[in-house]
This record gives sequence, C-alpha cells and structure tokens, in this order.
Amino acid sequence: MLYDPEGRIDGELPLDRATHERAVRAVLAWSDPTALRSDDYEQVGLLLAGAAHAVAADVRACAGRLPDDDGRRLFAEIMLGEAAGRLPQRSRNLREVKNKARLLRALYERLDRLQDAVPAPQAATASP
Repeated sequence: MLYDPEGRIDGELPLDRATHERAVRAVLAWSDPTALRSDDYEQVGLLLAGAAHAVAADVRACAGRLPDDDGRRLFAEIMLGEAAGRLPQRSRNLREVKNKARLLRALYERLDRLQDAVPAPQAATASP
C-alpha cells in the first residue's frame, strides 16, 4: 500500500487490489475501539487513503472517457467529490479508519462498474 496525498505517482505503480481488499475486510471486522493507539489508527488510515487516492485517479480516468451526459459519469464525479473531502481527514480512531475502508471499497466498486462500461483508451498509432 502507499501514501501519496498529492497524487504524484497516480498511475505509475500497479495497485495490489487483493492486498487492499484484505486490509478493508480486516479493518471492517475490527470491533474493539481500544485495540490500537490513535497513532496506529492514523497509520492504517494513511495506508487506506494512499490506496484510495490511486483508485480515485483510475475512476477519474475512466469517467473522463464517458460522455458528459452519462449518468455513470455523474455518479463517479459525485463519488470523487466525496473522496476528495474525506481522504485528507485524519483517522485517529476505529470509526474514522472504518470510514476510509468503506470509501476505498466503494471506489473499487465504482471503478469496476466504469471499466465494464467505458471503452478502452485509444492507443496512439505511429505514422510512417
């Protein structure tokens, strides 16, 4: 997982989706709010936020290939706005970390829907 709040490496590193999904499941299964210290929760939140930033960049790219009046693009833009507001927030407790995990899961779900609906980007062809 990675932490890149400025989005400098979006699209440059392949995401390990399986690892992210396991982390989301683990976080959402936690039930004892005193299991970790606040700085430990914050570290987990940073890892989830880094992954979510990268997935949001993929969602943005897919949504950008849809027509402006497509409802799927509208839903993606709404979700990206929500993510932009929530990702910078610190995660100092169990509730806040779970919110980051839910957001990451929702971004992956939106990405899946968009990838099924969006045509692949056109590859540049070399001219003779």
